Amino acid sequence: MLKEYRSIQEVVGPLLMVENVSGVSYDELVEIEQVNGEIRRGKVLEVDGDKALVQLFESSHGLKIDDSKVRFLGRGIELSLSMDMLGRIFDGMGNPRDGGPAIIPDERRNINGEPINPAARDYPSEFIQTGISAIDGLNTLVRGQKLPVFSGNGLPHARLATQIARQAKVLGTDESFAVVFAAIGITFEEADYFIQDFTRTGAIEHAVLFMNLADDPAIERIATPRMALTAAEYLAYEKDMHVLVIMTDITNYAEALREVSAARKEVPGRRGYPGYLYTDLASMYERAGRIRGKKGSITQLPILTMPEDDITHPIPDLTGYITEGQIILNRELHRVGIEPPINVLPSLSRLKDKGIGEGKTREDHAPTMNQLFAAYSRGKDAKELAIILGDAALSDVDKQFANFADEFEKQYVSQGFNEDRSIEETLNLGWELLKLIPRNELKRIRDDMVDKYLPLEEEEDA
Repeated sequence: MLKEYRSIQEVVGPLLMVENVSGVSYDELVEIEQVNGEIRRGKVLEVDGDKALVQLFESSHGLKIDDSKVRFLGRGIELSLSMDMLGRIFDGMGNPRDGGPAIIPDERRNINGEPINPAARDYPSEFIQTGISAIDGLNTLVRGQKLPVFSGNGLPHARLATQIARQAKVLGTDESFAVVFAAIGITFEEADYFIQDFTRTGAIEHAVLFMNLADDPAIERIATPRMALTAAEYLAYEKDMHVLVIMTDITNYAEALREVSAARKEVPGRRGYPGYLYTDLASMYERAGRIRGKKGSITQLPILTMPEDDITHPIPDLTGYITEGQIILNRELHRVGIEPPINVLPSLSRLKDKGIGEGKTREDHAPTMNQLFAAYSRGKDAKELAIILGDAALSDVDKQFANFADEFEKQYVSQGFNEDRSIEETLNLGWELLKLIPRNELKRIRDDMVDKYLPLEEEEDA
């Protein structure tokens, strides 16, 4: 029998203070029952002696503290887990929001998870095909990696997220594949877009969706990504599935963390965010990976919008330290109609070399990737020089590189949000574009490989 308390001292916003408690622990779930039988839920934010600070999941409006009973449940937030989760849509607390029945669980797990022993981790080494050339060809996603997308307000990261969720696959394996999608603090219109797209394309059949809306409580926003990761760990390590976890928008998560921190009157860090933002983000990101002896794996693709497009903002800055690279969306490319507007030069996948090459993608992947990067960079430099000094200042070779840069953006980077390119198509397109620059400028590819993939055209008889 759970002990009940009638000692609520005060309520301030979503917080309430309960006195004269014993045996209460941090993060413990709480029920507050009113005289009319209405029950509101919350969790313990802080314990100080015989006082417990509780944050409500719902609003405190209309809560009568004089005759309310408080019960501490002795456990943290848990998620019901079963293979029946696939194809279902839940709210940020794991409750069905698709009109279907509640999950009959095979097991229940605390959403905070267990840290992975570093010695048990297996190194990411298998290529994941997203069908997007700017990622597959140049900033390759590897199974078990965490590769964030840095975006800006108004940029089409939602469309990119759904495209990756539809198209992502592990080549050359017969292992089951699943997508766990966590939408954090999004609008109703965005939620409707995600649900409609997943349903229309059939991607929902191998997906689990967690939807937290902008008007939901901040405390639920903090729980949502952990719900998704707990579901992913179950599918990956218990059911031997490869799981891709897409979380959008991490910035909304960090804002909720700041709101809760301010409510607790904690000393703020950079730009008002709590000083433990780094460790909090790491506790989520580090739940990605592969474990020795387990067939399944978790790959993370967190998406965050950079406030004012500032990559030095604490959220992208700290995320970059924890994760293995970043995919950066560019406002200028979006403005000229390049979709998806991925800026490949500052983008980076630190594990790309581990997932490409003969037996994984193709033998020419690494050298052509390096050559495309170099040629595009030189072409962009030539275009900037032309703006300052005029086209007359460019040599013929510089003009060829400038033309290459334009065609590279139009044909390679820009492919729309519905085209699914195989890695073969992406690599072949790269070779087609390399025809636009002089053969003697292909200095990052061995001659024998150039001869194989870019043979000299036979001269026509005079």
